[in-house]
Amino acid sequence: MPASRSRHLCSVAAALVLTVAGPATAASAASSDASDLREVLFVGNNWDGTADVIKSSGDFAKVGRINVIPDKDQRMAEINADPIKWIYFMAIRNSVGEGHDQFADDMYSTPDGKSVVVSRPSFADVVSIDLATGKVNWRFPVSGYRADHMAVSPDGTRVAVSASTANTVHVLDIGTGKQLGSFATGDKPHENIFTKDGKYIWNMAIGDVNTALDDPGWDWTKGDRHITVVDATTYKQVKVIDMRQRLDAIGLKDFSDAVRPAVFSPDESKLYFQVSFFNGFLEYDVAADKITRVKTLPKNPATSEDRTTWVNDSRHHGISMNPAGTKLCVAGTMDDYATVVDRATLQEGTPVPASKPYWATVSGDGKDCIVSESGADQVTAIDFATGRKVTSIPVGDHPQRVRLGHVQADWTGPSGS
Repeated sequence: MPASRSRHLCSVAAALVLTVAGPATAASAASSDASDLREVLFVGNNWDGTADVIKSSGDFAKVGRINVIPDKDQRMAEINADPIKWIYFMAIRNSVGEGHDQFADDMYSTPDGKSVVVSRPSFADVVSIDLATGKVNWRFPVSGYRADHMAVSPDGTRVAVSASTANTVHVLDIGTGKQLGSFATGDKPHENIFTKDGKYIWNMAIGDVNTALDDPGWDWTKGDRHITVVDATTYKQVKVIDMRQRLDAIGLKDFSDAVRPAVFSPDESKLYFQVSFFNGFLEYDVAADKITRVKTLPKNPATSEDRTTWVNDSRHHGISMNPAGTKLCVAGTMDDYATVVDRATLQEGTPVPASKPYWATVSGDGKDCIVSESGADQVTAIDFATGRKVTSIPVGDHPQRVRLGHVQADWTGPSGS
């Protein structure tokens, strides 16, 4: 590599280090009086099209519930009238949906706590739901036929959503639903992360996770999987990170390069991420542009080694970090447990049994890791300090994404619900 190009890449990497932060987990409440708002956790129940709202810390008691598909009849009429839409709708049900429709993938509240914005895979759209009335404020149909993971900007005014069949990320005004910009990604864009200053967006493309070609020898058939970093103002590409090259460099040629959930360290220098089929996670040094550590977590002896039986190529899916940056929390999806890992030593704690945990986030007070148990229809809090289970709270059918947000202080659910 020419020296000038090398210096350029290093300078780009260094600039990214100064701006990268963990995923924004809650829309800012700066535009509202804090006394008018209540911090909560939104739990998206993907298969029944609802979101349970629970306290953000403490006993995590239920606050209310939202129907995120109040327009279901209208959407279904449109799908049934369009043969192509119907084919994709059924394909989602019978592949990633495991025989179920996907109605609530990701969600974030608006800064004023009056609405929640939800991505709905089976309806290929993003909608804003009025938390007072339960009605749709606005709807944005994504490109292609499926909406996926989202991210909210640090100031809470923009939301980025992956249009997974169109290899596109849309960035929308959270208040109006108007598209502010979009950018191209690798195959099947998945996770999105805004940097702390809101200047950059990182998108992880995971490729085709629904084929049966899961042997490492067929990994090349899964598509173009890479991280795309873009300027969040111009939506122009800043950098592309292909983990295939970084994995090969440390002898992990049989590892998938499909980056799944990921979290940045508080000092903005390290990315911890999961990949398809792997029971564990990897540490990536942003400035050095290389993988620095690999952590293999225990396997569940009861888990089949037949990769085609693992849901959407996920062995482990869900990772978060406590605010101090000293502990990681990992959802061992197909191994039916979650565990807290010491970041310095990478020593894991005693596994906490959990039924197909699908996501991991952090409580409002930062003390607990919250995992969604999609197989048991509950969310479970695990103490970061002790690694032990605190409590479990029943929710709706197949909880997946869990996000911090806000509602009005006296809110207990939409009127008439």
